[in-house]
Amino acid sequence: MRYLSTRDPKARAGATFTEILLEGLAGDGGLYLPQEYPRVDAATLARWRQVLHADGYAMLAYEVVRLFVDDIPEAQLRDICARTYTAEAFGGPQIVPVRRLSEDIWLGHLSNGPTAAFKDLAMQLLGTLFEYELARRDTSLTILGATSGDTGSAAEHAMLGKERVTVFMLTPRGRATEFQQAQMFSVADPHIVNITVDGVFDDCQDLVKAVNADAEFKRRWNIGAVNSINWARLLAQVVYYVACWLRVSSDDTQRVSICVPSGNFGNICAGHIARQMGLPIEHLVLATNEN
Repeated sequence: MRYLSTRDPKARAGATFTEILLEGLAGDGGLYLPQEYPRVDAATLARWRQVLHADGYAMLAYEVVRLFVDDIPEAQLRDICARTYTAEAFGGPQIVPVRRLSEDIWLGHLSNGPTAAFKDLAMQLLGTLFEYELARRDTSLTILGATSGDTGSAAEHAMLGKERVTVFMLTPRGRATEFQQAQMFSVADPHIVNITVDGVFDDCQDLVKAVNADAEFKRRWNIGAVNSINWARLLAQVVYYVACWLRVSSDDTQRVSICVPSGNFGNICAGHIARQMGLPIEHLVLATNEN
């Protein structure tokens, strides 16, 4: 699997997974996406159903992620997934349990991770992937991120103790909830730095984009990303769409509709990718508020 930039597909065509994992945003300001999405058929979904039932969420994650990764050996990738998705980290062996609310309505519980945010499901894998790849290259990474709350706390707890990763997290002053501020600002780790910015989330995100647009500065300080601009974030989120579908569907072709609370579209975008791959999703319903 190779990746390209959405802004100039020819400029960086052929990038590998681990290259874009560490680079985050493409040098031309575009987002990295796969050159093509692998297709999964009913037979693959049937096999994945058995994997989820017999081996658990971590091995399902391995099965999905491996379709997009060909520069991490399979044994190491399997171990990365196993070390990430543990009952201890996510409050139980199911990792993403579902609960039946009525005959045809189910609730997927995505908030059982360390910071009680759905973003833990992707961030925890991102942290383990960073740890593995940086050790393999014997280098370090500087993460510059922007958050209005849950991204920051999820990222910081995922990178906690990762000595090769330093995090600088930008937060709009007074815009995060007290609980989220406590989660972030109480992290005692010399490699995690919280910076409050006078403004709104978009001002923080603009700073991140400006830094990523300066190729020389980014290369000099080895700057990466943990926001949804990093393809690995979206890829990890695809897994729980597959898991939820497997747990609520009665056969390998049943179509379901999924309603997703949305902010910056990253979560439901992963659902769209799952559908592009062949997961039988009928409708993706975007739920948002006036903000």
